[in-house]
Amino acid sequence: KQILVLGLDGAGKTSILHSLATNHVKRSAAPTEGFNAICINTEESQMEFLEIGGSESLRSYWKKYLTKVLLLVYVVDSADHARLPMAKQLLHQLIQNNSTLPVVVLANKQDLEGAYCITDIHDALALSDIGDKRKMFLIGTHVAEDGSEISSSMMDAKELIGQLVLETQ
Repeated sequence: KQILVLGLDGAGKTSILHSLATNHVKRSAAPTEGFNAICINTEESQMEFLEIGGSESLRSYWKKYLTKVLLLVYVVDSADHARLPMAKQLLHQLIQNNSTLPVVVLANKQDLEGAYCITDIHDALALSDIGDKRKMFLIGTHVAEDGSEISSSMMDAKELIGQLVLETQ
């Protein structure tokens, strides 16, 4: 069972995965053309992340993999105001038929000027409409300078994902 990592192209999925895997920052400039799989070991478990690129041509694959996963990590670019409605629409379409799949939304790029704060992201994605039965989390993240250690918010996200994986197995 895997953890599916989805979000629009440019949201920072690959950079987040690399940071979670190594505890160090490596910004990825090139978008994922297809799939990217990463295993992350913690003291409690081994987590297998599957990232599917966010370009329009790859989004048709998203739903195919959704039924096979323990958890959805959905990454949004907090500073990309113009594409938040699209991110919202895709998230709602993805999870409408699966009322129990836990969802962790990472509001990425919180360090950028003009980035929406967490409450604005919550409202922009209409997370209140997604239902009460589901475990849902929203964490603000950012990937700082190359080579630096990951931020405390990234560590929190990693711990939360690890905890959810243990609970759902």
